[in-house]
Parts: sequence; structure tokens; C-alpha cells
Amino acid sequence: MTDLLPDHYESQYSILDEYLSRYGRFEMGDMSSFTWNRDPKRLLFVLSRYKAVASMLDDESHVLEVGCGDAFGSRIVKQFVGELTVSDADLILINSARKLACPPFEFNCVHHDFLVSSLTSESSFTSAFLLDVLEHIPHEEQNQFLTNINNSLTKPSKIIIGMPSYESQSFASPESLEGHVNCQTKRGLRSSLLEVYNTVTVFSMNDEVLHTGFDKMSNYLLALCTI
Repeated sequence: MTDLLPDHYESQYSILDEYLSRYGRFEMGDMSSFTWNRDPKRLLFVLSRYKAVASMLDDESHVLEVGCGDAFGSRIVKQFVGELTVSDADLILINSARKLACPPFEFNCVHHDFLVSSLTSESSFTSAFLLDVLEHIPHEEQNQFLTNINNSLTKPSKIIIGMPSYESQSFASPESLEGHVNCQTKRGLRSSLLEVYNTVTVFSMNDEVLHTGFDKMSNYLLALCTI
């Protein structure tokens, strides 16, 4: 019997050492860390929305994310697309995102407010998405906000918009309610988005499940739009 034992009980786990040596230990950003410490299961729901977006934007050459927060879930989309640029109007959050924009799924980070202007210097975005953003935009400013995003894209383009449903707000936390000034019903969202998009298809989400179920039982809405 030997006193020498392998570093790992099973040899296939040596890949953990390889990746740790190559990329270091990955850390969460400000928002994702808060979520993990306060309500861990919610992180699963958030990441499932990114997975749905990634599937819809598979093979797009250059994707723009608006309102990325700390961009913890953004690398899921980067795994599916050619190039990803994330943006946020909050300087602290976009700086947190910059720390997570690292190998093997790098992405670009931009501090920008689409309520003010489009990204006119960029012309290569073939699609865009925004998750948990539109509900923070006053309804009277929604069309200008979305138009500024549209003007940053090549045409034709796909835009995916995710937001909590109006019906879900009776279960929202006080902190969420404070910032949610523009939650809409499924039909209401489709109607308002048709003011600025050629086509709008709205799906429902409950937890991590994407479906076409009864509108008023939708906890989250995911709209696929085209211009």
C-alpha cells in the first residue's frame, strides 16, 4: 500500500486544476452576488432568460445587450454568438461587468444611456436584447428609448425584450416595486411594442420555463421583435 495518493480521487477532475490555472477562479458581480446571498433560486430564473435569448440569437455576428447590470449571465449569450457588446447606464454596474468580461468568453463593455441617445458610432450590431430593463423606463419615454436602440442596429434586426408581467407585481418585493414603473400585461406589451417594431411575438415565462400559456398567469414576458 502506497502513501502517495493522486491529487484528485478520480483523474478526470484534473481538468479543474487546468482551468483554474488557465483562467483563475471566477467571481460573481455586484448584482449576481447580492442575488446569490439573498435569494439563490432567483439566479436560476435570471440565467434561464439568458439561455432563452442565446437560443433565439444563435449565430448572430454582433449582439448588443442594453442594461446588462453586472453582466454575470451575459457570457451565456456570448457562448452562442460571434461578438457581444454589453451596456448599462449605471457606471458602477458597468465597471463590475468589466471585471467579468474575461476569457474564455470575453465581451465588450460600454457605459451608455439609451434614454439620451443611440450608439451612432457603432454600426455593426445585428441584434439586441434587454432583460429586466423596460419596466424601469417611464412609459411616456419608452418609444424614444427603443428608437435609440433601433437606431444603433443594422437593418433588418431582431430585438428581444424581457420584463416582469403586470400581474406578477402583486408578488414583487418592495425594492422591485420602487423601480418598476412600466410593467405591462402580455397584450399591452405587444400593443405598445408594435408602435416601434414591424413584428412582435410575446412568450410567457414562469420560473425557468418558456411557454405559451394563459396570459394572466405569466410571471415574466419575453418579446421577440423585428425591425
